[in-house]
Amino acid sequence: MFAKAFRVKSNTAIKGSDRRKLRADVTAVFPTLGTDQVSELVPGKEELNIVKLYAHRGDAVTVYVSGGNPILFELEKNLYPTVYTLWSYPDLLPTFTTWPLVLEKLVGGADLMLPGLVVPPAGLPQVQKGDLCAIALVGNRAPVAIGVAAMSTAEMLTSGLKGRGFSVLHTYQDHLWRSGDKSSPPSIAPLALDPPDLSEEKGSVQADTTLQGDMRRLTLEGEEEEGEGQQRCGEKSLSEATEDPSVGGLNPDPTDSKTLQEQMDELLQRCFLRALKYRIKKADLPLLTSTLLGSHMFSCCPEGRQLDIKKSSYKKLSKFLQHMQQEQIIQVQELSKGVESIVAVDWKHPRITSFVIPEPSPTSQTIQEGSREQPYHPPDIKSLYCVPASMTLLFQESGHKKGSILEGSEVRTIVINYAKKNDLVDADNKNLVKLDPILCDCILEKGEQHTVMKLPWDSLLNRCLEKLQPAYQVTFPGQEPIVKKGKICPIDITLAQRASNKKVTVVRNLEAYGLNPCSVATILQQRCQASTTVTPAPGTKDILQVQIQGNQIHHLGRLLLEEYRLPRKHIQGLEKAPTPGKKK
Repeated sequence: MFAKAFRVKSNTAIKGSDRRKLRADVTAVFPTLGTDQVSELVPGKEELNIVKLYAHRGDAVTVYVSGGNPILFELEKNLYPTVYTLWSYPDLLPTFTTWPLVLEKLVGGADLMLPGLVVPPAGLPQVQKGDLCAIALVGNRAPVAIGVAAMSTAEMLTSGLKGRGFSVLHTYQDHLWRSGDKSSPPSIAPLALDPPDLSEEKGSVQADTTLQGDMRRLTLEGEEEEGEGQQRCGEKSLSEATEDPSVGGLNPDPTDSKTLQEQMDELLQRCFLRALKYRIKKADLPLLTSTLLGSHMFSCCPEGRQLDIKKSSYKKLSKFLQHMQQEQIIQVQELSKGVESIVAVDWKHPRITSFVIPEPSPTSQTIQEGSREQPYHPPDIKSLYCVPASMTLLFQESGHKKGSILEGSEVRTIVINYAKKNDLVDADNKNLVKLDPILCDCILEKGEQHTVMKLPWDSLLNRCLEKLQPAYQVTFPGQEPIVKKGKICPIDITLAQRASNKKVTVVRNLEAYGLNPCSVATILQQRCQASTTVTPAPGTKDILQVQIQGNQIHHLGRLLLEEYRLPRKHIQGLEKAPTPGKKK
């Protein structure tokens, strides 16, 4: 509805009677809101405006604006919340989840089709046809759109998740959102759900194998389906998601009969003891507790497992370390306000001396080998040159035409052969080349046409390379080379300031280097112990960006340069890393 610009008819301050009526309407339409929450949403004394406008299709809409942001809008006597309101009350509406790449289509005015839904382990929310629903993206519960259900949940499942699911009314990044402060969605962790009961029948999940294929495509109204080979980041088919016990990121040992929490407690202690025994030395003390976790414990995690303190019985690192201190393994002190450090370790403690790295069972090892992601190897990136129309005469003798792609060495060979074949090498000075009309037209500027008659070899070759259009070749291990025109976009790292005055680190263009943004986000979430989100990069198509809370450029730089071994020249923004000692 707000995909295109709207026309404002009037903008007036709300009257007291209209304010009271709006509160009553909000209470009636959204009964889950308490009295205090209604008072927060529709404040009693703060400025509240009524904006009457016409959408681009002619619909008359009334928008209620508080604190500069649209909070509610009314269409045909129906009241709807905006995304700004839903970010404060994310559970106000039943929420369905889709993939990040779908958002761009929704912003453009498309409805959400059922094959684009992500089915959580607990199943879809129960709604009836015509119910108002929120739409969120994988990995973040903050809604990015609202829409009306085109059918009930039962009908969605009966249809095999095919057809139109929701008529979308309003989205993040549409013109209604732009009329506010244009803030981004907050990071709201998905609800912790118990893994599905694998003993139950999977009837509706596995009955339709066509549906599993559809989950590998994002189908939207007016859009052609994506190719089956273009699987979205982090995507699993319905049967994979149901059968995978690692839903939620825990990655438990499939051979262990303990509960998930007991497994995580055991894994946490194992990584802790392994770090103390094999990685940390007395010279490292005092050691920040955050460094212990991020630089030592995570790297001690066994292959195929993922350490997540929040899924342990301790919930927080400080509580776990307090327990370890009670066992007299370590001593923790607050050396500066709010910052804890390990100041002493009893390396003779029986739990440390008796600790050995457990050997994985053959069954577990086989399962992990089969499910483990292939280690990342950086691509080979080579600069190339494309022949433009203005230089075709110089290259046509060697069999090349407009659009031909050449390596730098090939360009040099062609130019040298051209000069020798046409007797352009100066007889008195072999280091100079006479310029014939073709060379003049190809490499000289307009003001040089009648003044420059000869050029040294290096100047001639450099000018020729500068006049050619850039191109590049990317070769991933085991794959055919990919050649593209233009310059490869570097991995771009920026720092942004959010409305809450908090810094976030944003990285984009990971896909160009064969990196999965969702995988990178998961690694950074663990190492930085900070929330991460993956969203479409503004103003781009099919490019995702990773957003990490705080200035995490130091962690990001280590990951890209040291572990992924990417050349520094292909990464921009590393200079913005925090200075040691300064607050992030």
